[in-house]
Amino acid sequence: MQRERSFRRYDIYKFIGKWDESLVLGLISAEHLALNLLTPSTVLDARSEIKTGISVQLDWSLDNLGATISGRKNLEHSFIDYKALLNVYGHDDSVSFNTQCGSQWDGFGYYGDQATGLYYNGTKHENIIRTGNENLGIHNWCARGGIVGRGVLLDYVAYMEETGQELPNPCTRFGITVDVLDKIVAHQGIEWRDGDILFIRSGFVRWYNAAGPEEREKNISGPDAAFIGVKTNDASRDWLWNHHFSAVAGDTLAFEQYPILSNSVALHEYLLPRWGTPIGEMFDLETLSKQCAAHKRWSFFFTGAPLNIPGGIASPPNAIAIF
Repeated sequence: MQRERSFRRYDIYKFIGKWDESLVLGLISAEHLALNLLTPSTVLDARSEIKTGISVQLDWSLDNLGATISGRKNLEHSFIDYKALLNVYGHDDSVSFNTQCGSQWDGFGYYGDQATGLYYNGTKHENIIRTGNENLGIHNWCARGGIVGRGVLLDYVAYMEETGQELPNPCTRFGITVDVLDKIVAHQGIEWRDGDILFIRSGFVRWYNAAGPEEREKNISGPDAAFIGVKTNDASRDWLWNHHFSAVAGDTLAFEQYPILSNSVALHEYLLPRWGTPIGEMFDLETLSKQCAAHKRWSFFFTGAPLNIPGGIASPPNAIAIF
């Protein structure tokens, strides 16, 4: 059963990482708040989702997004030939990339509250680099065992097509409302559990896979770039809060509709600095969608192992769904 949370006293817990007063007593520590909903018992419950043994990788290929986003460095991959160097038959390879150039988890040092400059647990902006992001780095997620639990896909694309509705252009600032998300929940027969890992398929990756190079570059790197996502309003914020997700992810570039306007409710500013909820972006949910339809269920066992880089700001998800 969904437990409602009021936002009237929200400011009391603004930057101290607590769901409500009962958790102040130590039932969940302030560190990595939402991830702490993934308790051993939650993970054990999630294993019941494994019935067929079919697994699906949810990472886009790191070189897939050829267009440059916000000047970020794309993947550079080179080989080292040990036959030429040492007369030994063997190879190494070397990779260099911005951790936000493809499928990614946004960590807690990525985005702060824009009004105060504070990050999760009240961390100041200057302390991120000064401390090597020791307290908020993604290596802390690795130390707790990664992100493992029950994943749930809300397939917006399939729902719109199955109900005869026209899909919006994913390269526009279209906002998916919580009213529609609730209709998808009913359509798919989802029953929520605390600590579920939410995935939303909006259609961006499907568009990208079908688009040509010029269309991709124009829509992603152009000055008017805009993308579909969860609507940036109070209703979306409240809906995410009340469902107690341990992490959220989507197939679009920002999870929420982009660009984030000054008069809108920036979900990044709630999920990351206030609630300690990882945000996944540009996940490849196409094969997952097909498997969900084939299995006639939209929940699955999920495991994600971010890169164990001390102080990491973001990371490829290394994500797998298992049916």
